[in-house]
Amino acid sequence: MSADQLPLSVRDGSAIADFTADVPAEHYDALLAQACELAFADPDVRRLEVLVAAPDWPRRRALHRAGFRLDGVLRARLAGNPDPIDECHYSLLRGDSVEGREAFTAVMNTVTARKRVIAHLLLTDADGRVCALETTFKPDYELPGGILEPGESPREGLVREAVEELDFPLAVGRLLVVDWLAPYLGWEDAVELVFDGGVFTEAAALHPDGREIRAVHWLEPDAAVAVMAPYAQGRLRAALSARELGRTLYLEAGQLIS
Repeated sequence: MSADQLPLSVRDGSAIADFTADVPAEHYDALLAQACELAFADPDVRRLEVLVAAPDWPRRRALHRAGFRLDGVLRARLAGNPDPIDECHYSLLRGDSVEGREAFTAVMNTVTARKRVIAHLLLTDADGRVCALETTFKPDYELPGGILEPGESPREGLVREAVEELDFPLAVGRLLVVDWLAPYLGWEDAVELVFDGGVFTEAAALHPDGREIRAVHWLEPDAAVAVMAPYAQGRLRAALSARELGRTLYLEAGQLIS
């Protein structure tokens, strides 16, 4: 095997390139281009796979430039160190675009940060009490809503969550709060949107599903804040203020920024 060629192995239609050789970083692009050419010269090869240590950004960026998509991260897998480290699994399919805007977008879609988006609804009754949902899976209460599905708009997600949790398609009004959520309890960071559900007069129409939602409570604002998680308390206060002010407020980790 030539010193300027990545070792390849082929099995079940997949070629695996060994990208661990100690070679100068300026050779990475040429080595990957050659590996692609050699792998796909075999008509039975459908995909080319590469494993690389997660902290090895020079090799990872070379894979991005070559058009490889990130399939996922294998946790604590790479041996040869006192402590195993995460290993990134990349692949390129026969026929994948590797140049131009389409290729750039496809690669970036797999490697850039994908923050969760969460949408909740501020719902109050005629007496100004807040609708707070008692959950079955954690001690703190939540506003109606939840995590969006891929490709789902915040409004669509809110209506879906309301139907799933409460068996009622709640109306979604204007945006009150945008809050960046810091990492918490094992969750990565996220963006939370709180919309105005207005004054709701059909409390008896809300039926908790019994799986995620144990009960629906209508609480005075201070009482509702008291049963929210620490990161959600400032968000609820801001949502109530935003409704009164007729504005949309921006928060980070529950703290008002603007």
